[in-house]
Amino acid sequence: MQQAEIGIIGGSGLYHMPGFSDTHEVAQQTPFGAPSDAYLLGTLEGRKVAFLARHARGHRLLPSELNFRANIYGFKQLGVERIISVSAVGSLKEEHKPLDFVIPNQFFDRTRHRVDTFFGEGIVAHIGFGDPVCEELMKVVRGGCKVAGVNAKLGGTYICMEGPQFSTKAESNVYRSWGADVIGMTNLQEAKLAREAEICYVTVAMVTDYDCWHPHHDSVTVEQIVSVLVKNAENATKVVKATVAAMPSGRSCKCGRALANAILTDPARIPPAAKEKLQLILGKYLKY
Repeated sequence: MQQAEIGIIGGSGLYHMPGFSDTHEVAQQTPFGAPSDAYLLGTLEGRKVAFLARHARGHRLLPSELNFRANIYGFKQLGVERIISVSAVGSLKEEHKPLDFVIPNQFFDRTRHRVDTFFGEGIVAHIGFGDPVCEELMKVVRGGCKVAGVNAKLGGTYICMEGPQFSTKAESNVYRSWGADVIGMTNLQEAKLAREAEICYVTVAMVTDYDCWHPHHDSVTVEQIVSVLVKNAENATKVVKATVAAMPSGRSCKCGRALANAILTDPARIPPAAKEKLQLILGKYLKY
């Protein structure tokens, strides 16, 4: 039985989701360990939704400590077909001001220490990732931003860095020379794993401040950043609510068949333990 159809991942500043009704918590266990926190299940705008605090309630997990596989697999176990991922980011362009939202359609990987695939242990699969974000879902989110009255850009590049330290000025200026739009520490691995799990995925990147390239970066106070985080979280809840309300009932994108031509391993040679571990993802392609 499908417990939720839409997943929401809350980033820095967004640790719960106002507006839910009929809520209850579910602590999932996955073949990849425990997710960041319990999932909050409920109804939002008449749709079944599951919310997960990416860094756990109380913000206790570093970006590099996140169990991305368990987080995405847990959504898959709940029956989720679409994920809206909300994330605080720094701006790499003057045009993206604090309180603006960016809906990126590209990622650039600057991480070093992270597991970002469900495969291995006897199963080889290579998904297409040229367009890493669901275009259908991006457009729905853009509409949600308009309804919520939030200034948002559709498209752009998200640099995903390792952290937890922020960029040096040299790094920040290199990213700007590449034409990147925003920088964060979490969303690329989520996007990769969501694609492998055949779940539609989109990032709502909330601009908190300008990255350190900006001449006024050092004059920004902690109080100002916290104020922006709070306001961004308020806006994000409005955007998510409007997005969920406008979400189509069915999917017409390719995300739900991402693995159709991706599995290279001879099914007869896949170890039984590996096949069983990924039954939820591979079941429709392999005989069990």
